[in-house]
Amino acid sequence: MSADAYARDLDAQPANYQTLSPLSLIRRTAAVYPDHPAVVHGDLTRTWAETYERCVKLASALSKRGIGKDDTVAIICPNIPEMYEAHFGVAMTGAVLNPLNYRLSAGEIRFILDHGEARVLICDTEFAPMVKEALDGVGNRDLIVIDVDDPQGPGGERLGESDYEAFIATGDADLAWQMPADEWDKIALNYTSGTTGNPKGVVYTHRGAYLNAINNAVTWGMGNHARYLWTLPMFHCNGWCFPWTVAAIAGVNICLRRVEAATIYDAIARHGATHLCGAPIVMQMITGATDDQKQPFDQTVHMMTAAAPPPASVLAEMARQGFQVTHVYGLTETYGPCVVCAWKDEWDGLDDDAKAKKKARQGVTSAMQEDLMIADPETMQPVPRDGETMGEVFMRGNIVMAGYLKNPKASAEAFRGGWFHSGDLGVWHPDGYIELKDRSKDIIISGGENISSIEVEDTLYGHPAVAACGVVAKPSEKWGETPVAFIELKPGKQATADEIVAFCRERLAHYKCPREVVFGEIPKTSTGKIQKFKLRDMTK
Repeated sequence: MSADAYARDLDAQPANYQTLSPLSLIRRTAAVYPDHPAVVHGDLTRTWAETYERCVKLASALSKRGIGKDDTVAIICPNIPEMYEAHFGVAMTGAVLNPLNYRLSAGEIRFILDHGEARVLICDTEFAPMVKEALDGVGNRDLIVIDVDDPQGPGGERLGESDYEAFIATGDADLAWQMPADEWDKIALNYTSGTTGNPKGVVYTHRGAYLNAINNAVTWGMGNHARYLWTLPMFHCNGWCFPWTVAAIAGVNICLRRVEAATIYDAIARHGATHLCGAPIVMQMITGATDDQKQPFDQTVHMMTAAAPPPASVLAEMARQGFQVTHVYGLTETYGPCVVCAWKDEWDGLDDDAKAKKKARQGVTSAMQEDLMIADPETMQPVPRDGETMGEVFMRGNIVMAGYLKNPKASAEAFRGGWFHSGDLGVWHPDGYIELKDRSKDIIISGGENISSIEVEDTLYGHPAVAACGVVAKPSEKWGETPVAFIELKPGKQATADEIVAFCRERLAHYKCPREVVFGEIPKTSTGKIQKFKLRDMTK
């Protein structure tokens, strides 16, 4: 066959090529399952037909105000129906959704609104005091502010020209919105935590969001009509793309304004939640719930967790309480999790500790991520798969960000050598599974020896009194650095510094053990990750 035989008359055309976008997912589900529940918020239930109509009306209302392709629409709301609708309604105009972390300071919010050039801000009135301060000094004086007054919220001052319900009432339910002309069009803008300097704006595309939405369902084995509980903030990597996943599987979004043990158990028992995501702090809420907070339920509840590896004791307790945990790993730059500890049947017969060691590994590529490796960060040569040689974690594939907004230098550095540089350090096991050992900045170098803070933290989590912990380096004239352990104790539990150190010395090489132990509440992000930069500041 000649070289160009396949090229003749076989070009992409409307009959065989459509752009990939999560917008097609809600359009299909609203057409196929119009009467199936889509959103539950307390006593409120809306069907997929109703939810779709509200998304279209939001798009129409925004369009009437001149919002269109590549305009930025920021939103600062908890996990409520309006936040969910924005994930579709904004994109239907061609605009870009910028979900804001309501735990940030006014100055950080101001920076993001300016840097992302937001033209609209949808704001829950609970956050009015902080937002009002942030708006003082925002460069875009024509910013349109829309208030959301959630009946389940505490309420607050209205800062905008209109409330959300009145705003979408100006929209047309029959708007003939368009799919993006190019699947590389931008759909979302998410800012990194910015622990040093200003945060970076991570840009997502329709293509990447669509693929990761499907990736979530395939990787996790989610079936049609799964009931997803919103314990993970939708502002965090667009809720790991699960707003779009739930639309793909015609599931139910169980909204949760407050993430607390009692509300989690109530949603599982009352609304039949089958899936939820979150950092280990959410597991601690579940396992640490009091008897009056717990409620019985019959279904198995699947939990996806990231950040620190789950301790064996926590995994065992989760299983006893009816939860099946899947460990994943990713970054804002990878649309959320792109690596999963894919479970194998032959591991079922292992004891609890052995299972935990398997499950604590970050794992292998998820279904729609292409490549993953541990390599030398300078030469980019893969390290041996011996479970011991440390290197940096690299990924590449269709669920890696488009790049950083207005920061070509940072984008080029992140993509140097054709791979995304995560900045995380880990080892590669013989079976191909990776295991994180630390962030490059979190390795403690004491007397020339590298100490993995994660290894020390894993050990500390084995202590029956430890609820949360963080280990960081403290400057030392003699050793260069020494490890300091910050510990948050479980309610009603006690421990001394000497007991903690002795516990570690029984399980670790002595040079790895904390030289100092500090008890108290540990600073965390809104997603439950321990803020090590604050802990490091406390050692100075």
